[in-house]
Amino acid sequence: MSSITAERVLRWPVSARVRIVGWMLLLVGASLVVSIVGSAVILSGQLDARVVAELRQEADEFRRFAVTTRDPVTGRRYATGAGLIAAFLAAHLPSRSMTFFSIVDGRVDRRSLHAPSPRLDRDKAVVARFAAVRGTQLGWLDSPAGRVRYAVIPVQISGDPHDARLVLISFWNGRHDEVLQATRVLALTGFGALGVAGAISWSVAGQVLAPIRLVRRTAERIGESSDLTRRLEISGRDDVAALARTFNHMLDRLEQAFTVQRQFMNDAGHELRTPITVIRGHIELMGEDPRERAAVQELVLDELDRMGRIVGDLLMLAQAERPDFLTPEVVNLTDLTVEALAKAHALGSRKWRLASVAEGDIIADGQRLTQALMQLAFNAVQHTRDGDRVEIGSATRDGRVLLWVQDEGPGVEPADRERIFERFTQAGARGDSSNHNGTGLGLAIVREIATAHSGTVRADAAEGGGALFVLDIPWVAPARKSEHRRARRRRRR
Repeated sequence: MSSITAERVLRWPVSARVRIVGWMLLLVGASLVVSIVGSAVILSGQLDARVVAELRQEADEFRRFAVTTRDPVTGRRYATGAGLIAAFLAAHLPSRSMTFFSIVDGRVDRRSLHAPSPRLDRDKAVVARFAAVRGTQLGWLDSPAGRVRYAVIPVQISGDPHDARLVLISFWNGRHDEVLQATRVLALTGFGALGVAGAISWSVAGQVLAPIRLVRRTAERIGESSDLTRRLEISGRDDVAALARTFNHMLDRLEQAFTVQRQFMNDAGHELRTPITVIRGHIELMGEDPRERAAVQELVLDELDRMGRIVGDLLMLAQAERPDFLTPEVVNLTDLTVEALAKAHALGSRKWRLASVAEGDIIADGQRLTQALMQLAFNAVQHTRDGDRVEIGSATRDGRVLLWVQDEGPGVEPADRERIFERFTQAGARGDSSNHNGTGLGLAIVREIATAHSGTVRADAAEGGGALFVLDIPWVAPARKSEHRRARRRRRR
């Protein structure tokens, strides 16, 4: 394999589903191997301990037999070791995995009635080794029958010149095969269960990761088509569902940002085209007459000022979609109302009056609320004459805060009371439009400020004629500032 091919193989993408299931199977498989090997070692150790215990038990029984048993012919204790061992072998039958025999003067004398295959008592090398043992010995032996555990017990009786010894043998391989068989069964069942667990894990991982794959496919489709209206279907309450929900919220924000950007570009292109055309036309037709040049200069500066106001208002509306549009703080309603009235005097020569003043503190953006009141006051000035009455007031009612501006102008037609808060809307004789030296965006800015405070703005007919614009926002006490922020974040999403 070339280096390029190897590099491609190493960089071949592996899905999260394969990695999760693979690592799970690897860890569980490793744990299973350790468990099987450990079980085999433990079972082998227990088997060896059991074999040693059996050999010691047989040796103890032989010692008790030598102490308590008498020769049936003489009625006395056995006079020779060979006779004692022969009597023991005749009286005790070993298990199928064990065999006993005696060695007298280096040769096999007697064996137990049970004769397993192969016959170690006929193996001269084995007999010679046991005959050479000095003292009692417990050990291992590799024989034609495999590994065996043995115990050699010398028997010395006073007056008996012969070398007699009892040999106890336990066949290890046959009994160890049971351990191996149990280990094989454990391995087969364990790895079979691992295969079933892997199949189930593959299915479960596929279901758990399905929303993530859906997120990836949706992101790919959005990247190919630039369609931000696609959303994920959310089911469940786990982390993956939270990821899908967060992805939908991100798409909401992106769609909103693109909509604001598109609207800003459309509005800016639409509204700036006219003053640019006016400026270009007058500059192209401008003559050499100083008075004409001064008039054109005045017109150009006026149009440039108007363009600056349009751009500023558009930027304000674009900022209204951002989470940090508001800076909540403790606002005193009395100070807010009085300061708004004081600032409104500079907008025009009107009979400015303070209609009503609310008391108390709320959590809100005082600067934005003042800006909204000033926009409403400027709108009132545009549609009234010198000396007309314009009132500014505030009140609290049923957990709501009302801020209003009322004038004696021509009022707003009922059919136009919703439309006038849209951008660049002209509503007959009334409306924040360019017909009155405005940008057509003032009331739209007021609506965005009200919406940012989770409130509304409406236009009504004033008693006695004129227009009444009311800003209606919820009362948020200072202790509930965090709740207001959370509600505003949810509204932005």
